[in-house]
Amino acid sequence: MIRSARRRSSYILAIATAMLLAMLAARVANGQQEHRLTVRDITSIEGVRENQLVGYGIVTGLRGTGDSQQTFFTVQTLANTLQRMGVQITPAVVTVKNVAAVFVTASLPPFSRPGMDLDVTVSSVGDAKSLSGGVLLLTALRAADGKVYAVAQGSLVLGGYTEGNSKNSKTVNHPTTGRISNGATVERDASIDLTKLPKLSFLLLNPDFTTARNVETSINKEFGKPVARAIDSRRVEVNVADTGDGSVPDLISRVQSMKIDVEEPAHVVVNERTGTIVMGGDVRLQPVSVIHGSLTIDVETTPIISQPAPFSNGTTTATTQTKLNVTDTPAQSIQLKAGASVEELIKGLHAIGATSHDIIAILQAIKAAGGLDANLEVI
Repeated sequence: MIRSARRRSSYILAIATAMLLAMLAARVANGQQEHRLTVRDITSIEGVRENQLVGYGIVTGLRGTGDSQQTFFTVQTLANTLQRMGVQITPAVVTVKNVAAVFVTASLPPFSRPGMDLDVTVSSVGDAKSLSGGVLLLTALRAADGKVYAVAQGSLVLGGYTEGNSKNSKTVNHPTTGRISNGATVERDASIDLTKLPKLSFLLLNPDFTTARNVETSINKEFGKPVARAIDSRRVEVNVADTGDGSVPDLISRVQSMKIDVEEPAHVVVNERTGTIVMGGDVRLQPVSVIHGSLTIDVETTPIISQPAPFSNGTTTATTQTKLNVTDTPAQSIQLKAGASVEELIKGLHAIGATSHDIIAILQAIKAAGGLDANLEVI
């Protein structure tokens, strides 16, 4: 009896193992991999985000590398700045070359309070050659609503330089763009009051109905009651009052720490401008044959000058000689079996001499034929 029970349990274990392996094989065949990620990694909270700030100002202290007199708005800005300080000048007579007009940008993080410091990026607007050694004067930074949320000022730090004159010069990186670490100070409270939010909306970074359902199920299981509801493929709402948690930050931390099963489809990203191809390791192929050939036509035109014979009263004439070369290499082929990996595809394409642009065209053709188990994205 004991041996029979052991045999029966071993038989059941073998069947369960076989079923598990079959499920894993089916998942790999579908070109998808399941990951356990926290809600923090795959979602953001509606309303809790950065805001972009922008301002216009001037940089002074340049070593003759600022805007020229033809950049009229720089001269006008300098005249307006001096006028506010009690100095009256005529913009037409200004020839200062150590000043440059710039745009100043920064990101205002969520829950920003007055007195916080921000990093800013300064970029030239006119024809300045370099902002090296410059100092940004007090500049107001505004958001999309037109209100001032921060002010920036300070010395620039560049990641490049330019040296020499117009005939012999050397430029490294971008000397017309610089940064000021902690160069801006927040002046307006931009934070939101979490205690007044009746609902929290968690937005998926990559919309997917299955992932949204998994987030909803995990949250409801964590609280033991239906407090979450998936609205669509991107948004999952949590009713704050139903959770019974008195602290909204604690509630957010509790939800963001949950681990969710995420099924990510395989992706192939193609940049046709640069010929760059990025493929995930989980990309799989169906049985497919690829035939690749190359036809090259070269047209060569050579000018010829015809000289007349001595004392023939002829004229010199110019003609052209055209030569046509056609090269048609034999078509080469590769065959890939079901479940072939990216490495096998790349090896096969390199073996037949395909370039990166050829591979892009071949991938698009394979996708159109239904042989690529991945999302093909062309950027």
